[in-house]
Amino acid sequence: MAHTELDRSGIADRTAELVERQNHFCPLSRYRKVGSMKIGIIGAGNIGGNLTRRLTALGHDVSVANSRGPETLTALAEETGATPVAASEAARDARVVIVTVPLKAVPDLPAGFLDGAADGVTVIDTGNYYPQQRDGRIAAIEDGLPESRWTEQQIGHPVIKAFNGTYAQDILDRGRPQGTPGRQALPVAGDDPAAKQAVRDLIDELGFDTVDAGGLDDSWRQQPGTPVYGNQGDADAIVKALAEASPERTAEWRA
Repeated sequence: MAHTELDRSGIADRTAELVERQNHFCPLSRYRKVGSMKIGIIGAGNIGGNLTRRLTALGHDVSVANSRGPETLTALAEETGATPVAASEAARDARVVIVTVPLKAVPDLPAGFLDGAADGVTVIDTGNYYPQQRDGRIAAIEDGLPESRWTEQQIGHPVIKAFNGTYAQDILDRGRPQGTPGRQALPVAGDDPAAKQAVRDLIDELGFDTVDAGGLDDSWRQQPGTPVYGNQGDADAIVKALAEASPERTAEWRA
């Protein structure tokens, strides 16, 4: 996939485009409560575990699964009130499913694991490609396919990319009420406007602003090694960081 690095004028144009997108999708409004809903989380590591903690505390009905079986999730279930289940059952009746497993494990998710989900289920992908540290070489991603587009192809369902550059501890510690100056913002990318808005509403409930980072083909802007990855800034800082991203992977993030 061929790209050219943005020059200064390109960055300015991209920043203006991102700002306009935020004005369209995020009109000034009071805090909006999502309301209790069924959420399935596949993966109980740092991100999955802390999302389980926060989402149950907000009153959501959370089922959580990992690769080792529900009997290994007893402590998390007792702590949070979440229901430990097999990965094949995590999406049952869920309106939102969060896939938060290593990329190399995505092809091993149970076949048809989304079949029992609610109609119109929104799937969130939190994953990152770590070829040297964990995942090994994935040729399509090395050739330029955005990481979440690859995940989408593996599971056969559209995904929204979010939380991939967020520190797990921030999910517990940095949520703030809507309108708080300097409120941390998270980039959100995806092709389905309704699904993207559902994710943005949920993130707002968790205590964070969001920035519409475009479609999934633009989600390389929030992959590891980009300015937005690990960025704890507010919405203005995230817009700027997305605009400054280069599609070229550095050696650290290649196999």
